[in-house]
Amino acid sequence: MSLPFDVAGLALWLVAFLLSATCHEAAHAAAARLGGDPTAYRAGQVTLNPIPHLRREPFGMLVVPIVCYALAGWMIGWASAPYDPRWARRHPRRAAAMAAAGPLANLALAGAAIVAIRALVGAGLGAPPAEPGLERIVVPAVGGPFAMAGARLLSVLALLNAMLGVFNLIPLPPLDGATVLEGLGGRAGAALMAAARSAPMAALFGLLVAWRLFDLLAPGLFRLVLGLAQPGLR
Repeated sequence: MSLPFDVAGLALWLVAFLLSATCHEAAHAAAARLGGDPTAYRAGQVTLNPIPHLRREPFGMLVVPIVCYALAGWMIGWASAPYDPRWARRHPRRAAAMAAAGPLANLALAGAAIVAIRALVGAGLGAPPAEPGLERIVVPAVGGPFAMAGARLLSVLALLNAMLGVFNLIPLPPLDGATVLEGLGGRAGAALMAAARSAPMAALFGLLVAWRLFDLLAPGLFRLVLGLAQPGLR
C-alpha cells in the first residue's frame, strides 16, 4: 500500500518546521525576559528544546503542519509564547522588540542556511539544481541519500524561514508586525493598531489580508533567496 505523501519528506519538513517555530518562540520569550517580562521564561520557553513549545501549542505545531503537508506538500502552522499584556502596555517599545525578535530569528536561520548552501557549493559538495524549487535550492554534487536529505533540509530551512520572517512582519493583527508598528510607530501607530484590533473578527481578517499580500510577495522572495544562495540563478 502506498502512502499519499513522502514519509521521508514529512520527517524532513517536520524537523525544519519544529526548529523554525521553536527558534521563533524562544526568541520572543528571551526578548521579553530581557525587557522585564519573565512570563514566558517561567513557562520554560526560553529554550531551543521544542517540547515546552509543543506542549503549549500541540495543534498548531504538530497537527496542522502534518495535515498541511499531506494536502499540499509543504508545512504551515503556529506556536505562541505567553506574555503579560500589562507589561506590553507600559513598555510598548520593549513589546515591539519582543514581537520583532521572533521573525528576526527566522531571518537569521534563513541566512545561516544560505551561508551553508554557498559554502557547500564553494567546496564542490553542492551544485545548483536544474529546476529550483521549495526543496531544491541546492543539490548534492557527491554522496548518496543522506547528502540528498541534507541538501533538501538546507533548502527548506532557507525558504521556510525567509517566508516565516517576512510574513510575520506584515503589520496586521494578529501578526508580530502589528505589535512592532504599535510600539515603534508612535501615537499614530498605536492608534492605527488599536482601531484594527477593535474591528470585528480582526485577527481572521488580518490573516486573510496578510496571506493575500504574501501571495504577491512570495515570488520575489523566492527569487531573492535563490539569488543569495546561488548567485548565478534567478
